[in-house]
Amino acid sequence: MAKPNYSFEKRQRELAKKKKKEEKNQRKLAKSDASGAVPAESPSDAKAPADAGDTVVNT
Repeated sequence: MAKPNYSFEKRQRELAKKKKKEEKNQRKLAKSDASGAVPAESPSDAKAPADAGDTVVNT
């Protein structure tokens, strides 16, 4: 009789939990986008070039 692989079962549960959390975050983002959170995205876009510049400097 084969013994159970608890590590595999645990990993599968973790993956399922992670997938569910990501789906929930996607629904949350979609809901906030639909409600008019578009201006909140503009500052994050402004930060992106600064981050890219920091990456170039560190390299």
